[in-house]
Amino acid sequence: MLSVAAGPVVAQNIYKCSHGGQVEYTDKPCPGSGELVHRADDTEIIDRYLRLGQLDAAKNYADARQLQALYQQRLEAHVQAENERAQRQAEEAAAAAQQREQQAQQQALADAEANRQHLLIENETLRQQNAQYQDELTQPPGIYASPYWGASPRWPRRHDGHRDRDHDRDDDGPRPIGPRPPAFHPCETLAGGRLRC
Repeated sequence: MLSVAAGPVVAQNIYKCSHGGQVEYTDKPCPGSGELVHRADDTEIIDRYLRLGQLDAAKNYADARQLQALYQQRLEAHVQAENERAQRQAEEAAAAAQQREQQAQQQALADAEANRQHLLIENETLRQQNAQYQDELTQPPGIYASPYWGASPRWPRRHDGHRDRDHDRDDDGPRPIGPRPPAFHPCETLAGGRLRC
């Protein structure tokens, strides 16, 4: 267990104390027997003041002990360390920004390629449809429907006195078997020269 009292001095001596068989670490001397395990030196104290941003406290500590040269040395080292830390942070931020920009560019390229492929598919579909339409325009209609087929020829009846079955002479007797004239169905012209009958 380490117990360090809070105070203006941020680097303290550390003592190892024993109480009833238990070991305790503290920044204060132990009553009775105790062991100094860490002695805070002036450099450590000044450095910790500087890391906390307490430059006036560090300077006052150094002035009180005639440690102006040590203070100046530690201040320069502190400023250099802060500058290096700021530079690292700036470089990390720039690298992160560059990575985000590269990712955005890659995504934009991927989106553009996907859109290009989509347009190619659409164009190919339209080309095929147009080719099919042009092919239909060049094809003749499947059935030519004439508006007039002409009258079918009248087949002469055979007058046989013995085999004439049309007893009442009304032309409803049997006729010779032959091809029937085509039936007329009105047709409608559609787009592309096609007919619908």
